[in-house]
Amino acid sequence: MEITWLGHSCFRIKGKSGTVITDPFGEATGYHLGKVAADIVTVSHDHPGHNFVKGVGGNPKVISGPGEYEIAGIFIYGVRTYHDGEKGQTRGKNMCFLMEIDDVKVCHLGDLGHVPTAAQVDELNDAEVLLVPVGGVSATNAAAAIEIVNLLSPKIVIPMHYRTEVSRPELEPVDKFLNEMGVKELAPIPKLTLSRATLPLETQVVLLTYK
Repeated sequence: MEITWLGHSCFRIKGKSGTVITDPFGEATGYHLGKVAADIVTVSHDHPGHNFVKGVGGNPKVISGPGEYEIAGIFIYGVRTYHDGEKGQTRGKNMCFLMEIDDVKVCHLGDLGHVPTAAQVDELNDAEVLLVPVGGVSATNAAAAIEIVNLLSPKIVIPMHYRTEVSRPELEPVDKFLNEMGVKELAPIPKLTLSRATLPLETQVVLLTYK
């Protein structure tokens, strides 16, 4: 499996049998999506920075709601959450997606705006790779992200939805999250290649560069 961060909350997750793109963004985010294609597109919520489905080629199947799905040899389980800490009263609902690709379970939290409930943790706690927002504003900040990591205990944590050179300036940078995770120096890499056999024994943070 290969995981590439395209910017904001958008990743390309490429397995042996198919490719998933999460939360494709429009140009207003500051990032450039480029020419991408997939078998599946997951959309956590219907906001322009996360729902630019028409920017993805390949006639993908779009998943934006709760339930169980199997497409192109990839299993996906959607869990309904909220985009804020007031049960959706401010920003509405959000979807988290737990995906099984190449026998590894990857969880994309979308624009999750709160620490999951015990019931939601039960639905997501098989996650081995966690894609978690850390920049605050419209999603969880560093402190909440740390709490989520502690609740789910993934093997690999990949931060997303934080301030970069091209992003919205109000987002927090990734540094605070890294510091609270106890990571002093971490060189970003262009993509993460992994398999079940290469999953670490203890939780590790991986920082990806965007393209």
